[in-house]
Amino acid sequence: MIPPLSAAKKSDCLASPIVELRQYTLKHGRRETLIGIFDAHLIEGQEEAGMTIIGQFRDLDRPDMFVWMRGFDGMEARKDALTAFYDGSVWAAWRDAANATMIDSDDVLLLKPAWRDAGFDLSGLWRPAPVDGKKPSDASLLASFYAIQIHHLRPGTEVNFAGNFEAQALPVFEAFGVRPLAAFVSEHAENSFPRLPVRVGENVFVSVTGFDSADAYARHEAALTASPEWQACRQTLQAASAKPAQTLRLSPTARSLLR
Repeated sequence: MIPPLSAAKKSDCLASPIVELRQYTLKHGRRETLIGIFDAHLIEGQEEAGMTIIGQFRDLDRPDMFVWMRGFDGMEARKDALTAFYDGSVWAAWRDAANATMIDSDDVLLLKPAWRDAGFDLSGLWRPAPVDGKKPSDASLLASFYAIQIHHLRPGTEVNFAGNFEAQALPVFEAFGVRPLAAFVSEHAENSFPRLPVRVGENVFVSVTGFDSADAYARHEAALTASPEWQACRQTLQAASAKPAQTLRLSPTARSLLR
């Protein structure tokens, strides 16, 4: 498992009180093309505009899906950063090539940390530079794995769900040597950049966990399934659910900050 920093240190260096979780449906066979464009050309321009590119991933179960997360210092900062980037020269240069790979880019959840200290701690992480203008090799990243779980909740239950998750689920996870890297709930503020749609009316709780490999994740899930403590906790959490949770099994790209 990829461990986070201690909670005591984490509170001093949290990143991005507003986060977008973006899932893109791509034309068949075009994912590597988009990853090449994104990793080589679209990261620095976005960060220079004032956002944090937290992670970009291949979905291991859906070969035509590209999943990524970016963060902002607030809703007004989000508006300013997105305006600067999408009106800027970097996006103008690569927009057509990137858009040519996509079928749909509107599956976007707008999120905020589920409780104090629940956001990402990105301190000490670094992003490899492109090699000779090309994206670096992914060969060293084949053992990296992330799981994003999206719980779809009944309206008005996010706060209670988050409280139960923190109080009941985290101790069970920690007993098995796992702690989520971040946890979020829906941000219901008005979309500050309507040129890019987000999914309105959503009530979700999202957790992000890192593991050394897909096999390590599978072992963790098997251990949880066999745990009476987890089954009792799961029943409590499911009481607030509107439909079954969705799990994204993800492999980071070579220049993902989370990798």
